[in-house]
This record gives sequence, structure tokens and C-alpha cells, in this order.
Amino acid sequence: MSDEYDLEAGPDPATFAAEVAEPDIDEKTDDPVYAVGVGPGNQEYLTPRGERAIREADVVVGFTTVVEFVEDLTDAELLTCGYKDEAEALETFGERVAAGESGTAVAMGDPNHSGYQFVGKVQDAVEREAPDTPVRIVPGISSLQLAASRARTPMEDTEFVTLHKSGDLETDMERLAAAVVDDHRHLLVLPRPYDRMPGDIAAFLLERGADPDLEALVLEKLTHEDEAIHRFTLAELSDHAGGTGTDDTPFSDLVVLAVRQPVEAKATT
Repeated sequence: MSDEYDLEAGPDPATFAAEVAEPDIDEKTDDPVYAVGVGPGNQEYLTPRGERAIREADVVVGFTTVVEFVEDLTDAELLTCGYKDEAEALETFGERVAAGESGTAVAMGDPNHSGYQFVGKVQDAVEREAPDTPVRIVPGISSLQLAASRARTPMEDTEFVTLHKSGDLETDMERLAAAVVDDHRHLLVLPRPYDRMPGDIAAFLLERGADPDLEALVLEKLTHEDEAIHRFTLAELSDHAGGTGTDDTPFSDLVVLAVRQPVEAKATT
């Protein structure tokens, strides 16, 4: 990946992460860096393999809100960051790995559902400083899986689109509209805080011709003590469209939007 990348114009670090298949890794001898999906936030949904990678690390890197969910599981040094200081934290992480320390990067949910941009940045930082150290993804439980269960939208009948990434979203928005309007599939979306929140997505779907009476569920803070499921029609949800800040939406950044198509009762014999 280029030393400099523009998430609006490319290259997208997600493509760097997905450029080639993961190499053969012997975890006993290769001492890889782990990119761990920590689940939706409740530690009961953190896999044992992910927990071990966090516990055994010398250094853990991730966004502050993610690290806070797992900080009590490890004695590792914690490198926390936000978007503004992400590059600096990952550079330090790469240097520590190059010096012989074991490293684990943490991301919410499952990186394979939403998080490949972060995986690509981690991989790039490691390859710069320790080119012989492989990166292994440890999948997690995604809030998408919880949302599919709560909304009863089986994944084989559902289109999943993540907007929880930087850069242009035009292609993703058109894909979710086509799934609902043209293909009549259920929809699960990870919104982007705070310019593509559930109300904005509902308004966009209506503009593209979606049925305003479709059921829309905003599933918030899944698995947390204050989990909530807000139920609307698509038209009702569109009333919350507009704005780009926390004060412009009634929902937090830990949300999944589910749009349900009518399901005809199957005849029994």
C-alpha cells in the first residue's frame, strides 16, 4: 500500500488487506500479529481464541472505545487511538513488533463484516517495520449476527451492507437500494456515524422507490445492558434524516439498521 492514501480517492487500505490470501502460518513458530474481532462489546461474545490473543500480547492497539471493552483481560501495554492519531499509534505498534514483542490489534465485531480498512492499516504498519511477521485475523461475533437474530432476517435472505467506513459510499448506497427495491430482500446495514445514520438511509430508500410501510428496526447497543430495539415504518424512520453530528440523531453510533420485507406464510402439507 502507498505511504500516503486518500480514503476519498484511494487506494483503500481494505483492498490492501484483501489483496492476497492469508499465507500459511504456524502459530507455534511464526509468532504472528493478530487482528482480533472483539464482538459487539459484551465479553460473553468474545471468542476464547480472541481472548487468548489479547491476554498473551505484549502490546495491544486499537481505537480507544474498542480497547476499553477488553483492557481488563490483559497486562499488555495498550496503544489507544482515534482517527486523528491512528497512523502514529500503528507506527509505534509496528516498531514494537519489530523489536520482538507480540502484538494484537483489536476491532469491534468481526473484521470480516466491517473493519478491513483497519486490518489493512495494521498489516501495512507491520510490513513496514517487521516484513517477515504475518498478520492473522481472528474472527469475532458481529453485531450483524445479533441483529439478524433479533430481527429474524436469515442471512441467506438478506443483503448486508456496511457503511461503517471512510471514503465514498455511493456504490454501497446504490447496492442497498437495489436489494430492497429491485430484489425485495431483507436488509441489514451498519450505518456510518453520523452522516449515514438510520434516518438518512430510510430517506434514501424512499427516494429510490421503497415501500414506505416496510418494517424498519434500529437495533442499538446489542448485548449491552442498555440494549434497545426501536421499531418504525420506513416512512416514520425517515423523519430522523439529516445532520452530521450526535445531536442530529436520536441513535448512538452502536446501531444496526434492519429493513424487513413481508414474509408470506409458507403452506404446510
